[in-house]
Amino acid sequence: MMRTTPPHVSTPGTRRSSGRAQAITALAAVILPLAWGQAACTEARPTVRVGSKTFTESYILGEIVAEVIERTGEARVERKLGLGDTGIAYRAVAHGDIDLYPEYTGTLSQAILKDPSARTVAEIRRELAGTGLTLGSPVGFNNTYALAVRQEMAKRLRLSSISDLTRHPELTAAFSSGFTDREDGWPGLRRHYGLDLADVRVMEHALTYEALAQGEVDVIDIYSTDGKLERLDLAILDDDRQFFPAYHAVLLVREDFISRFPRSWRALEGQLAGGIDDRQMSRLNALADLDGQGIAQVAATFLGSDGPDDLRERRLVRDVLDLTVDHIYLVLVSLGAAVLLGVPLGILAARHEGLGQAELVAVGILQTIPSLALLCFMIPLFGIGKLPALVALSLYALLPIVRNTYTGLIGIDRQLLEIAGVLGLSRWQRLTRIELPLSSLHIMAGIKTSAVWTVGTATLAAFIGGGGYGDLIVRGLALDDLSLILSGAVPAALMALVIHGLFELVDRVVIPKGLRKTLSTSL
Repeated sequence: MMRTTPPHVSTPGTRRSSGRAQAITALAAVILPLAWGQAACTEARPTVRVGSKTFTESYILGEIVAEVIERTGEARVERKLGLGDTGIAYRAVAHGDIDLYPEYTGTLSQAILKDPSARTVAEIRRELAGTGLTLGSPVGFNNTYALAVRQEMAKRLRLSSISDLTRHPELTAAFSSGFTDREDGWPGLRRHYGLDLADVRVMEHALTYEALAQGEVDVIDIYSTDGKLERLDLAILDDDRQFFPAYHAVLLVREDFISRFPRSWRALEGQLAGGIDDRQMSRLNALADLDGQGIAQVAATFLGSDGPDDLRERRLVRDVLDLTVDHIYLVLVSLGAAVLLGVPLGILAARHEGLGQAELVAVGILQTIPSLALLCFMIPLFGIGKLPALVALSLYALLPIVRNTYTGLIGIDRQLLEIAGVLGLSRWQRLTRIELPLSSLHIMAGIKTSAVWTVGTATLAAFIGGGGYGDLIVRGLALDDLSLILSGAVPAALMALVIHGLFELVDRVVIPKGLRKTLSTSL
């Protein structure tokens, strides 16, 4: 009886098919428990998500809020500190991604509600009615904007008020991004006073002090409770035309948080309402900015429980361990999604020339979008946290995988495919037994490139509450703390090396032996 099925063709693909299946199973075994663990731990008991912006004072207030809630025992606290600027933090609480965060009355009226007439807490509460948000009682201090210059320059140029700057258009400035964008910042101030400075740079707030001290710029924006003002030789210019509104610190909170956790809310009101004046807040900021104390230590000091001397180190070790799990989760899940999407897209591009070119251009355009911008684009669609970070990271990892898959497939000798057709192999059999095995060298190179990129890009997820090593880097930038920056950057670099090494091992399973020998010979 004649055979009706094609004869068995011994190819690298068939010899390695079981190995590839084992490799895929192993990766799934790593990714799925991580995904399940992330979901399970968030559902274990009621969780309060506390946010903050990315400057020292907001970190401190956010940590104080978190510790007060933890002491009531009503819920576990998930810290989403260092979310970014006002827009991201407000969107997070408005969409329910966090439950509360420290804010300021001037920022609420000017930047969020766009109603400068709403100045008091009562007026702002009325404006927020119907949004599901409300304000706590004023914390007690007014952290308004101001402009500062070096003391020696103030004496030399006779600068005592903001109006005096109009006589010196040659001066340069470095302002924080929020200050340059908001109407209660540089745009409005410039019109109100008729200012015209020679050069205005946008700079991370914590770095503007160093730029001013080194003479790189002449004017910076400051917060009136900045800790560095306690010990730096700066002249604060008088707001002689009364431009800046009051910025009384308050908690912007979801109303459902108050109803779900009444004991926590009572504890916060009892601890914080009128509990911190201008001078005390400035001193707390100085403990972090100048004395190098950790945010948790500063918060414990305010709450009257200094804790052990090694609290900062213990907290840092715990943070690094927790954020390592976070970072692995971000990298593996987003890379896995990119592989599952990118390889089929590469195959499609190789099969259809016209569509393929359009596809490659579209994926290439994604790569030109700055990674932080791509993360922020995800917020309106998915809120903040890990989900938008995973979507953005997956999209950002596509290009090397798609292009390398495409390049590997179109580079296969056409005669091999013709022979496969003569032998009666179906298109699916040709793909799995011949084309993909012969393209595996290119495909794995693309996956390895994406993996290393993703480890680095994932640090930016911290700006939208996605976690990972970026939390430490963002916190270190805000506090001008090199040790914190290195605590996030060094493990990320080591993780990139480890992942690259692991994929070198995966190569031995996925790439046919003959191709590996060809590669080693060519090298």
